[in-house]
Amino acid sequence: MELELRGKKVLITGGSKGIGLACARGFAAEGARVHIASRSEPALKAAADAIAAEYRTEVAIHPLDLSVTENAVALGKACADVDILVNNAGAIPQGSLMQLSDEKWRRGWDLKLFGFFNLTREIYSHMSRRGSGVIVNVIGVAGERHRSNYIAGTSGNAALIAFTRALGSESVDHGVRVVGVNPGRILTERQIDHMEDQAEKEFGDRKRWKEILARISETLPFKRTGNPSEVSDLVVYLASARASYISGTVITIDAGQSLRERA
Repeated sequence: MELELRGKKVLITGGSKGIGLACARGFAAEGARVHIASRSEPALKAAADAIAAEYRTEVAIHPLDLSVTENAVALGKACADVDILVNNAGAIPQGSLMQLSDEKWRRGWDLKLFGFFNLTREIYSHMSRRGSGVIVNVIGVAGERHRSNYIAGTSGNAALIAFTRALGSESVDHGVRVVGVNPGRILTERQIDHMEDQAEKEFGDRKRWKEILARISETLPFKRTGNPSEVSDLVVYLASARASYISGTVITIDAGQSLRERA
């Protein structure tokens, strides 16, 4: 299937690892010109070198903290001509209402919510003037399946789902599509960190995280977690010409797990 992405410019935030890195690889494989942004310059350089070696293409890096409004605005100006924006940066801490301090809550939202909002505002303005562009928001299934022990994340993700639907309904008037993806349990570095923490609590040994993974996998469809590449395949498709009539839609990719839990 020809996705018509060759030569397109793509900016991916949180692009140095996990789903963001998988997306960068996916777009590079389709011949797109890739920009990746994250806080860590060494991680960005390593990711860019790996992608360049595999796909024989240059990857531009942007090391900055998108929780700072001025940085998001600066990145938007530096990448004003991108055809596709993938908002992916951000991790909101676990915890219930009484466990989370104001500082932790705001720090998580500054990056994942306001990072999305501020960068989108900047890039969307340029796309609207040109009359073309695609914005893909990588959000999270907790925005649909509300969890009190992840209250900042579930509330934040729900807001981003509403943001995507609202903007995606208006954006088509300017030739721009806005869509979202809600990943479920995906085996990223962040998920492994959580399982290492759990292994430390249960066994006193972080290296036994695969035992936690095996136990979790038994509760999931297909008896496994998802892979970052499976999310990136969806993101790349949604950003392509093959999805040209899709906007304001948020697609869940969790093998139906959230529906099974609801039953």
